Amino acid sequence: MARGQPDIPICPSAHRSTHVKQTMALADQAHSQPQPGLDVSVAIRAYNSTETIGKILDKLKSQTGTEGINWEIIVVDNNSTDDTQKIVQDYQASWDRPYALKYFLESRQGAAFARRRAIAEATGEIISFLDDDNFPDSHWVAEIYAFGKAHPKAGVFGSRIRGEFEVTPPKNFRSIQGFLAIKEYGETPRLFNADKLDLPAGAGMAVRRQVWLDSIPDQMRLKGPVGKSLASKGEDFESMVHISRAGWEIWYSPKMCIYHQIPACRLEKDYLLKLVRSSGLNVCTLRLTKAKPWQKPVIVTRIVLGNSRRAVKHFFKHRGRFEDDVVASCEMAFFVSSLISPLNHLKNTRSAK
Repeated sequence: MARGQPDIPICPSAHRSTHVKQTMALADQAHSQPQPGLDVSVAIRAYNSTETIGKILDKLKSQTGTEGINWEIIVVDNNSTDDTQKIVQDYQASWDRPYALKYFLESRQGAAFARRRAIAEATGEIISFLDDDNFPDSHWVAEIYAFGKAHPKAGVFGSRIRGEFEVTPPKNFRSIQGFLAIKEYGETPRLFNADKLDLPAGAGMAVRRQVWLDSIPDQMRLKGPVGKSLASKGEDFESMVHISRAGWEIWYSPKMCIYHQIPACRLEKDYLLKLVRSSGLNVCTLRLTKAKPWQKPVIVTRIVLGNSRRAVKHFFKHRGRFEDDVVASCEMAFFVSSLISPLNHLKNTRSAK
C-alpha cells in the first residue's frame, strides 16, 4: 500500500485460525489433475467468503447450455481467515458435475496475485473471473464461450454487471456506479478504447489465457485490493491496457450477465469517498502504462489541465451542496485525486526503487 493512503473499511467477516490453510492446501493436489483442451476456466477470487462462496458455486452448478463446452471451476483463496476453505472442501467432497472444482491457496494478498495464480493453474483457452460477491446468470458460461468464438480478435471481453443493493443507493448514483464495478452499456456489444481508460470491470471479464501470458509483465504496478486496503486498485485496468497495447480488442458482451452484491456499508459516504479517491490517485499510473518516454510529459499535462478544469467547473455547479450530495462529493473527490495522481505516481515510483 502506498504510504499515506487510507485503508478502506470492509464489511466484517468471521475469523479462524490460519493453520487450517496449510492442511487444506493439500486439497489442491486431489482436485487439480491436468485436463488439456478445456474451453473455459471460471476463476473465483475468494477472500473471507463464507457468506457468498457457496451461493456462487450453486450458481455455477446450475449453468445451462454448457453440454458441448469443456470447462472447469477454480477457487483461488487469497489468504482467507474464515471458513472459506472448509466450505469449498465440503463442495468438493460431494461434487457430482462433469466439470472439475479445484481449490488453490494464494497466500500473497492482492487481487493481482490471485489472478496470476488463476492464470497459472487454469487449463482453459478462455479464463473468466468472478469476485466473491458476483453471482453469474444461468447461461453466463455458455455466453462466454459463444462470444469468444464470435470475436476471435477479442483479447478481453467484459460482462454486463448489475447491482443488487442491500439498501437504496443515493440519488444520481448511476453516475458513479462504475466505481463499484457496476457496468451496463445496453443490449449491443461494445468495443472499448483503452487509451481513454474506457474499459470493462475486472469482475466478470474473460481473457484468452495465451493473450494474458504473452502480454502481461511479471510485475505490474498495481496489486489490487489487499486485505482492507484498496490503495492499489486498478490492476484490472492495468492488465487490459497491456493487452490492448499488444494489439488485441477489448469488448463488452451484454449477454454475459452477473449480479454484484452491494452491502449497505459500501454505500456509506466515507467508503465511497475513499474508494473514489483511491481510484483517482492511480489514474496517472494507468495512463502511463506502456507509454513511450516522449508521450509521458504530454499525458501528465493533460491529466493536470483536464482535471483542473473539471474540478473548477464541478465546484461552481455544486457549491453549497457537497455536504448533503454524496454523488457530487464523490465526483469532486475523483477530479481532485486524478489531478494529483502524477505526484502519487512519482512517490510510488521512488518508493519502489
